[in-house]
Amino acid sequence: MSLYGAMNAAVSGLTAQSASFSNISDNVANSQTVGFKRTDTAFIDYLTTSTASQNNPGSVITRPEYRNDVQGTVTQSDGTLALAITGQGFFPVSRVDTTQGGTATFAAQQYYTRAGDFTLNKDGYVVNSAGDYLDGWSVDPSTGVADRLNTAPIKVTQTVYQPVATSAVTLSANLPATPATGTATTSQVTIYDSLGNTHVVNLNWTQNANNDWNVSVTSADDINSSARGTAEVKFGATASGNAVSDGTLGSISNATGSVTAGAFSANSPATLTFTSDFGNGAQTVTLNLGTYGSSSGVTQYSGTTYLLRGISQNGIPAGAYSSVSTTSSGDIVVNYDNGQSRTIARVPIITFANPNALQKQNGEAFTTTVDSGPAFAQDAGTNGAGRLTTGAVEASNVDIASEFTKLIVAQRAYSANAKMVTTADDLLQQTVDMKR
Repeated sequence: MSLYGAMNAAVSGLTAQSASFSNISDNVANSQTVGFKRTDTAFIDYLTTSTASQNNPGSVITRPEYRNDVQGTVTQSDGTLALAITGQGFFPVSRVDTTQGGTATFAAQQYYTRAGDFTLNKDGYVVNSAGDYLDGWSVDPSTGVADRLNTAPIKVTQTVYQPVATSAVTLSANLPATPATGTATTSQVTIYDSLGNTHVVNLNWTQNANNDWNVSVTSADDINSSARGTAEVKFGATASGNAVSDGTLGSISNATGSVTAGAFSANSPATLTFTSDFGNGAQTVTLNLGTYGSSSGVTQYSGTTYLLRGISQNGIPAGAYSSVSTTSSGDIVVNYDNGQSRTIARVPIITFANPNALQKQNGEAFTTTVDSGPAFAQDAGTNGAGRLTTGAVEASNVDIASEFTKLIVAQRAYSANAKMVTTADDLLQQTVDMKR
């Protein structure tokens, strides 16, 4: 009985070491696979009978030990969409169920991965090297708010950035307190109409008296008349009659044409508006000259020449798709050749109470189990979720040196168990030979 028990135990040892070989082989083969998580081997003893006076040999079995929570090395990547998680968590990904007429239908099963070598496929979806489609929260382009209730495969559409007509102009300048005779004092600003076409608007300044100026607004592109109107701008308390410091805006009045002036209110914006028509209907533009009583915006201090500090407007020309990029917060950003960008989605980080209990679908993708616990979607770097590194990927967490060490141990153990089988066989043969 003992010889047969010894042989059975040795055979179970061979089987167990074969399983260990299999895991080591899989780990070594995927040592260069992005996001791969290694599997170690645990050995478990099974006893048949063990008392104070008797112990019968049992057997050994193996159990895989998944190392999904062990971080791989984060390395730089040339991919503009590449992402690596530093810390806990996974990327949510989907897989295609069917494709009909160029439209992909995705399986209902949700998958999770650490393989962040993402690129755009031919259909504009963000996918990794395993063919998994990155899921994310959609972002409202007007508010920038992410829909955190649902995730879906992220698709980048190479659309045109719609132009935005100019509605506000901000001017910062100093009008000379003693301007040189005959010197032109003019500011030019380029604004956009609703079709994204550019037009030049001139702001012409003429001094009426000390601390008293006239500004006229003209545009040669206006289909009605280049002269859009005028307004009188006064500086300091003496000229304006309002309690403001010398050299600061005190009042805007006597507006003509399409120009309208904002009433004085201490420490409030000093604005005037004008209306133009560039062939697409009336377009109203607000000119912000600064703050009443403040040295910001337009002032009148010492000097003989006009000093333009800055002029800007909020219009945007039409833009064509240029590129797509990611941010450390997980935003997927589409960039346009007009200098604008638009966030279309945000990538959540999915965390689990027990990530090592996730079901391995392959070395890179996993699904939930009862033991792993439910998936929790978090913003990167919050509530225990790892941080994102852009332009980088996480390498396999396999250590070749460690795997080779385990390989040597497994090889010796396998040889030892094989020796036990042959020794037990020799003893059994000797037992059979005893009757001769």
